[in-house]
Amino acid sequence: MTTVTFDTLQLVDKLKAAGFQQAQAEAVIRVIAEAQDTLVTQAYFDHKLEKELAPIRTDQDVQKWMTVVLLAGVLSLVLKAFF
Repeated sequence: MTTVTFDTLQLVDKLKAAGFQQAQAEAVIRVIAEAQDTLVTQAYFDHKLEKELAPIRTDQDVQKWMTVVLLAGVLSLVLKAFF
């Protein structure tokens, strides 16, 4: 997963200028940096979604073939009855 890099010292200075104490500003930046490590990217989400949907798609393919075979059987019985 990709992360966005930022200058933590610069952000600490901005928070201090806004009225935060040094320890508070550092804690806020630390929390932001840790939160970015757990962000889910679009590519990761797409990969996981594709992995989870694969069995469902397989089941749908099996159901389609079963339907075709069933309809072919019914059609053959109908044709046999009339011809």
